Amino acid sequence: MWEERYAAEEYAFGKLPNDFLLEHLDKIPFQKNTRTRVLCLAEGEGRNAVHLARQGFDVVAVDSSNAGMLKAQKLATEHNVSIKTVVADLAEFDFEHEAFDAVVSIFCHLPVPLRRQVHDKVVSALKPGGLFILEAYTPDQLKFKTGGPAVAELTVSLDDLLDEVANLEVEYAEQLEREVVEGLYHTGMGAVVQLLGRKNK
Repeated sequence: MWEERYAAEEYAFGKLPNDFLLEHLDKIPFQKNTRTRVLCLAEGEGRNAVHLARQGFDVVAVDSSNAGMLKAQKLATEHNVSIKTVVADLAEFDFEHEAFDAVVSIFCHLPVPLRRQVHDKVVSALKPGGLFILEAYTPDQLKFKTGGPAVAELTVSLDDLLDEVANLEVEYAEQLEREVVEGLYHTGMGAVVQLLGRKNK
């Protein structure tokens, strides 16, 4: 499905970064005398990764879709920035240990066992003081039908999310309804969960 969707010329979720990510960019810790590394999960066509690169971050974008990662590189070229793209299943991706200053997960919807596994790896991948930024749809999204998974099993509630990132210090966590306008496939009122979680130094 994703290969077909991302093969289209138009960017499925637009070229602009996610609003929640944009609002909290200043909370990503900068490391003196070194590049600040950010990992973007299920990054699709690169809208968030490219914006992060434009702000001076050293970005790794991972997605299972080769077509999506090719468009991410095309978008990076449009903005004269460089990002590293990796085509991989998150079940097999090497997150590295304490390698990233931030991990970004924007509408990354996975089966529950894999999601828990990925969130464990996120905690390990963050450097001490590193930040996990997440926005995802909750089960209530199914009533809006404005994007996201077609089944509740691929969404996540705030309670489940907090349980999965219990080893992070939660700076912000909320389940809410908000207008999501991101390209063709995210347009309209959405039921989302948002999280900022910090790894203890």
